[in-house]
Amino acid sequence: MSQKPNWLRVKFPGGENYLRLKNLFSNLGLNTVCEEALCPNIAECWGSGTATVMILGSVCTRGCRFCNVKRGFNNFVDEYEPLKVALALKQLNLSYAVITSVDRDDLEDGGAFIFARTIREVKKRCKSTLVEVLIPDFKGDLEALKLVVEAEPEVISHNLETVKSLTPKVRDPRATYYQSLSVLKNVKKLNPKIFTKSSLMLGLGEREEEVYQAMVDLRNSFVDFLTLGQYLRPTKKHLEVVEYITPSKFDEYRKMAEELGFLYVASGPLVRSSYKAGEFYMQSLIKESIK
Repeated sequence: MSQKPNWLRVKFPGGENYLRLKNLFSNLGLNTVCEEALCPNIAECWGSGTATVMILGSVCTRGCRFCNVKRGFNNFVDEYEPLKVALALKQLNLSYAVITSVDRDDLEDGGAFIFARTIREVKKRCKSTLVEVLIPDFKGDLEALKLVVEAEPEVISHNLETVKSLTPKVRDPRATYYQSLSVLKNVKKLNPKIFTKSSLMLGLGEREEEVYQAMVDLRNSFVDFLTLGQYLRPTKKHLEVVEYITPSKFDEYRKMAEELGFLYVASGPLVRSSYKAGEFYMQSLIKESIK
């Protein structure tokens, strides 16, 4: 693919807040998806004092062809990680926190118990913080999903990532299109009050009608929030970018999604699943629902 267009240029990370967050997470031995996945928004998000914490280590048991997170097996689980995350978020004094993880297929529950403990620790120590968790599919295990739902985060997010036809090419074989939809649908079955969220990457060769169908499938799975962003190739070992989607096209997709009934849609070249997750409008919807 040719050189990146102007609208994908981002500033180099730096500044007081960026360094403060980097030192904080490093001192506590915590990982962030911002660093591990080479997120293009790290300068903007860390500069404003927000970050997405990644629990359960930095080594993923799956091999999705778009992701830069390290692959392999690591049986280690830090029992103190939920407390460390809560202490870090308390220092940041956030109104909205996002917690995600690598896939841990080596664990019986996929790491669901640690997710649940982390949610509860954060809620105990950060009373005014809204919690979003971006979870793996837990291999479709409903009991594992229940552990997370019962901890009652305000938002449970799980990414569909791409359209149905590209899923076998883009994602690990264990991460199927319909399994992801069932995870999102089952959250609502277990607790209709929890908001659900998903994300699609564009520019991998999908057709417009496929993107629209994915949106329909997500709405049929009762998903509330949707983010749409441009796929960016992390290294030459990863899938190539087929197309750079223009900002105007992203705006068209946003309008399509809103017409389908999503409560909140973020759509743009640099949007990621947790980009501006705590945006005022979404926070307002969540707070209104829990009054």
